[in-house]
Parts: sequence; structure tokens; C-alpha cells
Amino acid sequence: MPDLSMWLEASGALAGAGGVGYGKVRAPRVYWSLVGLPMAWGRFTVTYRSTMDVCGLTVQPSGLRAFMTRNVARREVQPVPPKVRRVRGTSTGLRVTLRLPAGLEPADVVASSERLRHAWGVHSVIVTETKPGFVELRMTGYDVLRRVRMPRKAQPHDMVVPVALREDGTAFERDYRKVPMALTLGANQSGKSMYQRNLIKGLAQLPVAVVGIDCKRGVEQSAYAPRLSALAITPDDAASLLDVLVAEMESRFDLLSAHGVSEVWDLPTKVRPVPIVVLVDEVAELFLISSKKDEERRERLVTALIRLAQMARAVGIYLEICGQRFGSELGKGATMLRAQLTGRVVHRVNDKQTAEMGLNDVAPESVPVATTIAPDRPGVAVAADASGGWCRIRTPDLSRDEAVAVCRDFVHMVPDLPALDPFRPHVPVPAAGGPSLVKPVPAVD
Repeated sequence: MPDLSMWLEASGALAGAGGVGYGKVRAPRVYWSLVGLPMAWGRFTVTYRSTMDVCGLTVQPSGLRAFMTRNVARREVQPVPPKVRRVRGTSTGLRVTLRLPAGLEPADVVASSERLRHAWGVHSVIVTETKPGFVELRMTGYDVLRRVRMPRKAQPHDMVVPVALREDGTAFERDYRKVPMALTLGANQSGKSMYQRNLIKGLAQLPVAVVGIDCKRGVEQSAYAPRLSALAITPDDAASLLDVLVAEMESRFDLLSAHGVSEVWDLPTKVRPVPIVVLVDEVAELFLISSKKDEERRERLVTALIRLAQMARAVGIYLEICGQRFGSELGKGATMLRAQLTGRVVHRVNDKQTAEMGLNDVAPESVPVATTIAPDRPGVAVAADASGGWCRIRTPDLSRDEAVAVCRDFVHMVPDLPALDPFRPHVPVPAAGGPSLVKPVPAVD
């Protein structure tokens, strides 16, 4: 009997260890919540002061505090680390709010984030300034970008579309009111099309007009025709469509002037025109020409795009431009257009110069990160904007059929815009399926 109980205890211990190991690989959220979070929290609590001292994140106390410590408490004066204001556990990591003492700035903590990551045994430490004098350490216990699971609360609303997951476990949202124009770069098989699918899926659920420009004969965007208000599949069609959008922009400016407001969101709801999101699949096709007779069309396209990028935000027209490469070699106007695109998302690229085109003017320190994205991790990208902030993101896996199904489900959300009716893509009516209700009668001689 003692031998049997010993074997049962040993087998139970082995099964428990195996279950923990299986959960760490297959269910990292569960493993982190049950095992990783308590261990990381305890390690942080016990080693916080010494870790901050070793990482150079302590300062000498004020004169009054040093005097009280020496003469009242009768203790040796020690350097002061940032004061912990709040510690909160999440399903993906740990959130710690710190009050910085005089002499430290957020950049000091950012510079030591890699050392803090190793000291506390977490996957990553991201430092975010919440308000003057306060920073938040966003620790992740595991690689949340390995298997992307979007937060449940991440749903499209207003003009905000969640399209990817940040490396700190929060949703990366495409907010058109804050970042009206954006550029997305990426090589083939980098996940650029997946990013566009998630974007179209979210836009389909909002009361907006979605306009597609896909000069590859519509191979990418024609499947989303049920939810598109307009689609151009050739450069000539794109030039005509952009001319119509410019005319729509000018008429909306007349509406703003008549009501004495500066942007469309200040208008009364009854007269406010519907927002328009223009998705350009491959911008290089609008710039490249094959003969001199195409130069006039190219000038029309580039001029219209630049005018929309410069002024259309105020009237609710937004640009989402995608491409494999976007630089001055495309021709006149390319650099000027890129300067108007505030948001930048760069997937895996074929050369460093392409990453610099997308990120160097807004977040130079993110360029090395973009050039080290592995080919076996499609969907991973670096997202930045004109504020200088940047982060690594990854879009969730979404099949083309799922995106098409969402477009069909929300076909009733297509707004009425008479100016775009000539460009409305044809949507074939699906053939009626199912078994016949008529019983066949056998032939009789």
C-alpha cells in the first residue's frame, strides 16, 4: 500500500507538471493568470527597490527628507526610487503606475525597460507616460502576438475600427478622427492584405461610405462589392472617381461655410454628410505610366490625391493608402502626398529604404524594428504616427470569405450618395439554392 500511494503521488505530480507545461504553450492566458501573474507580482514586490537601484532609476532624496532620515529615524540615507502608485494584474500581463521623483524623466525609464524585463522575468516592458510625473509600466507575461486574440471590448464604434493587437495586449485602433490619413506599406505575403481585410470588416459595420481603388482589375477589393459605395479597377476609372470625390469635398466645404463651422462633426446631425473612407490598394499603380500620353492622367490622379490628403479631413473624407513601396522614385508629388499621411503602418519590407520611407520622418527609432520582422510571422507590423509614438502590432487571422460575409450582412449600411452611383460595383444576385419542392413524375410508356 505505501508503494501504491507513492506511485499515485508521483503520477499526480507528473500529471500536474505536464498540465502546467501544456497550459503554458496551448493556453498562455490561463497559465499566466494562474501561475505567471502571482510569481511575477511577487518577484516585482520583493525586488523592486534593489532593481531600480541597479538600473539607475533612483535619485538622492530631498534635503528635508535626508535630514529627517539621519536625525529622526537614525538611518542611513538611501537613494529614492519612483513611488509605486498602483499595481494591477491583467489576463496578459501586469500594469504598474509609478510617480517619478524629481530628477527622473520618462525617457530614463524607457532606456532601462530591457533591463527591467530581464530582472522581473516578463516577456516585455513598455513604458507609457500617462500624465506629467507619472508613467505606466505595461508588462506582458508572454508573447501576445504569437496567437492573436482581440479583446472582447474591441468593437467598431463612431469612427474607430480595431484592426490589430498591440504587443502590450491592448487593441490597436484605427481612429479616423484622430488620424484621418494613413499609409500602409508591406512586401508580398507580409500581412498587408490581412490588415486591409480587418479594416474593411470594421468599416462595413459603421455608417460610412467605403470607396475602393484597386487598379489590379479589382482582384483584391471586388469581393467586397456588396458594401462598397464605389470601386475603380483601372487608372482611368480611378482618375474619374477621384475627380468626383474632389467635387464632393468642395460641395461639403460650401455646406460648412453656410453653417459657419470648421469641420463636418460640428454640423447638426440632420444635415451632416456621411463620412467617406477611400481605400487605395496599390498606390504605385496610380503613379506609374507606360507612355507619355499617360502623363496627363497621372497629373490628375496625383493632384486629386494631394488635395484630398491636405483638406478632406475637415469634410469627413479619409484616405487609407497601401503599397509595397512609396518614395520619391514614383515621381513628382509622391513625397508631398506621403507627408500628408499622418498614420504609418509598416509590415515586413524587402529593404531598409522602404521602412525608412514609412517611419523615418515620424519615428526614426522604429526603423530597425521594422527591418527585423521575420518572414514566418505575417501580420506583424510597426505602427507609428506624427506624435512620435510607435508600437509593434499584429492583425488577427481573417479569411477572405469571413470578410465577404460581413460585407454581405451589412449591405443595408451602404449610404445613399448619388455622386458615387456611376461607380457603384455590380453585385450579382446569388442563385437560389436548396432542393426542388416539385416531385418528379416518372415517364410511362
